[in-house]
Parts: sequence; C-alpha cells; structure tokens
Amino acid sequence: MHNIGDKGDLWTLRCGLFIFLPQTGVELQLRMAGDSRVLMDRDMEIGVTPGQVKKLPKHLREAQISTERTHLISDPVKKPRQRYVQKDGKCNVHHGNVQETYRYLSDLFTTLVDLRWRFSLLIFTLVYVVNWLFFGLLWWLIALIRGDLWHADEEGWTPCVENLNSFVSAFLFSIETETTIGYGYRVITEKCPEGIILLLIQAILGSIVNAMMVGCMFVKISQPKNRAETLMFSHKAVISVRDNKMCLMFRVGDLRNSHIVEASIRAKLIRSQQTKEGEFIPLNQTDINIGFDTGDDRLFLVSPLIISHEINEKSPFWEMTQAQIEKEEFEIVVILEGMVEATGMTCQARSSYLDTEVLWGYRFTPVLSLENGFYEVDYNSFHDIYETNTPSCSAKELAAKLREAPLLPQLSALPPTATPDTKAFPLDRPPARDPLSQVEDKEDGEAGAGGDRGETNGSAAALEGQPLADGLTD
Repeated sequence: MHNIGDKGDLWTLRCGLFIFLPQTGVELQLRMAGDSRVLMDRDMEIGVTPGQVKKLPKHLREAQISTERTHLISDPVKKPRQRYVQKDGKCNVHHGNVQETYRYLSDLFTTLVDLRWRFSLLIFTLVYVVNWLFFGLLWWLIALIRGDLWHADEEGWTPCVENLNSFVSAFLFSIETETTIGYGYRVITEKCPEGIILLLIQAILGSIVNAMMVGCMFVKISQPKNRAETLMFSHKAVISVRDNKMCLMFRVGDLRNSHIVEASIRAKLIRSQQTKEGEFIPLNQTDINIGFDTGDDRLFLVSPLIISHEINEKSPFWEMTQAQIEKEEFEIVVILEGMVEATGMTCQARSSYLDTEVLWGYRFTPVLSLENGFYEVDYNSFHDIYETNTPSCSAKELAAKLREAPLLPQLSALPPTATPDTKAFPLDRPPARDPLSQVEDKEDGEAGAGGDRGETNGSAAALEGQPLADGLTD
C-alpha cells in the first residue's frame, strides 16, 4: 500500500478520490477548498512554509461587496459639487451663445477696463500706432497733392510742411504733432489752409484718444478688486450653539492697516429647488440673514470678526439636523462690500462654502491677544477650529427642548399621584407655598447665613438631582 504519510501524496490521493466520487461540482469545489485550507493550517502549525500559491486574478483580489442580507449595497459616495463662486471670489459662470455682441461696444470704456492685461496693453499700443499712421498718411497725401515731394528743394517754393519729403517724415511729423514734442525741424507753414485744418483735427482727436486710453489704464491699475486680495475669509464655516441658539458662523479679516469704510456683509444660499407646482429652479438663491434687521451686518473691520447667522424660524437651516445637512447639496456665497479708504472706490470681496466645508459642532480659535499697550492678531490661527459639544438635532428641536426645560423640574417635584391643575396655577409659575414651610425655610436660611453666598439655595439643591431635558447639557 502506498505510504500516505507524505503530504504531497496525501493531497494527490484526496484529490483523486473526490474527482471520482459522484458528487456535484459545487460540493467537489467545497471539499477541495476545505482540504487545501486544512493542509495550509497544518503547515503553519508545524512551522513549514506552504507551497507557492497561484496569484489570484485581479477581479478576485479586489475587495468584494459584502453579501450579508442586512448590507448588500454600500452607501453611495457623495459626488463633489461644482462651485458657483470660487474661493477667491471669481464666479464660475460662462456666458455662451451671446448674439447681441454690439452691447459690449455701447459701453466701450467698461469693455476696455474689463479686458485682461495683455489685451489692454495690445489695444493701448495699437490705438496710438494706428492713430499716428492714419494722420501721417493724411499729411503725406497733402504733400503729394500739392507737389511738395518733388518741388520742395526748388527756390521760391513754399511747402505745406517744411522738410517733409517722404512718408516716413510725414509719420514722424504726425507723432510730433500729437505728442507735442516739437523738435523744430519740421513745421507747418501759414500758406497751407488744409494743413491748418488737419492740424486742428489731429490735436482734438489726439486729446480724446489720450484721455480715453490713459483713463482706462488708470482705472485698470487702481481697480478696487486688487484691494480685495487682502480681505480674508476662513476656509471653513461651522455650526455650533451660541447663547442657547444654533448658529452658522464664519470668520472675516483685513490684512491692511487702512480700513474698509462702511463695510457690510451679506450671504446667499445657492441650491436647486423644486416648487410645489413641479417647476425645477437650478441654483436658486435664498437670503441668509446675518444681522440685517439688527445692524450686525455693518462691520468695523479692524480685527478679524466672526460673522454669525442665527438659525431661527426664517432660516433655511431651521429644520435641518446634522445628518440632513451632511446629505444636502448647497453652497453659501459670502459677499463683503465697502469703500477703500485711500481712493474712496467701492470694493467687493467674495467667497463661498460648499456643503462639505460646513462643519457641525466646531468653533473658531481666538486670534486676538492683549500685548503691552496694543492688541495683536495672530493670523496663523485665523483658519483654526476646535470641536465643541453640540446637539445633533435641528435648531427647531433644540428650541422646543429649551422651552420645555423649565417645566420639567416643576412637574417632577409633584407627588406621583398628583397631577398639575392648570386652573389653580399656571405651569410657568410655582404654586403658593405653605406659610409654615416658609417660616422653616427662613429659619434655615438665618442659621446658614454665615456660609458662602456662592452656594446654591434650597430649591436649586433640591432640583440638582432631577434629570435634564433630553439632548441638553448641564
């Protein structure tokens, strides 16, 4: 009989037996897999390195989806949302299929100012060169028609422009006339009325061209949007509790010592909406109140400020819980406006926060500290946040729990069989106490008058062990 002590022979024998057994293919594969697992476990137990296992195909090496009945399909991954406004304030909107392009020429000055710098410099140069060439051509034509190009050297001939004998000299005379350089070598004579008229036209049109082009360049250089580069917005917006109210907050700051005059701030919620009639409105804009009715939107932006939006009944986040906000797709656009102190021009800075950039349960790290005679702002911590205790319920539920919280200690102080009589006394006011008990409390209070005034009174101590409302902290 063959020795089956050897593992290789044992594996061959078992495989051969299972192949010849009249079993189904599934059972055969299961038995073969079970035997291979037993052999590998046995090799690991006795310290023998298992044989080289064949590399599995790629589709088998990848992680497989769980086949449990309770979790057949994994949660869908949230797709990144396309920004409506970039973090640097640029609007991510392109205008296409504009048929009425003549409208841009009706406001030529603004069109030239809005162009990019390379196009502005190109147009600036071309306007002057074309203007000089055009009037140089006219001066050359006058000299050609009068015959100055051929008779200029003759004695007794008075040309329209002295020393103008070619197109190049006519072009140089045009430059000298418009720029008022006046070298004195080429000069117009008094016996050329058409040249005098052309000189007046060139002087007037040249002044207009200078005013427009220099004005465009001046406005473009001093554009207030360059001032907005030193206005900062925090990278994240946070949601946490402030004064028992759920608030949405972000931080703004100014890096310059010169201030923004009459600074004001506003915010918009951008998200798609479907009306009750079934109309779909893409990128619908909803106003977010950040102090318009109280005047808190008017900023004195000397040091970084935390802008707060109270989530109340008029807020679009009133009924949203933490889980709902994490699933929503929206964008918050923030707009800061004001006048530049140095120039008096209106400046506007913009930024935005996607739904993934709004964090629940965080606050901003303080950046202002008191030094020797002044306040110092640490901009290294401008974007820093820290986690804080925040209920995951909606602002509506939090407000309801806070309204119910004062009633719970009064109801729990009643006897188990007694029920509050709303006709006898209202729930928001405790019932009248027995006079004897009041005298006893007065005596107890006089006896312990020498104690610390910071101690809690008897009613507070009695309510110390009572449970608080669900979802609220001490």
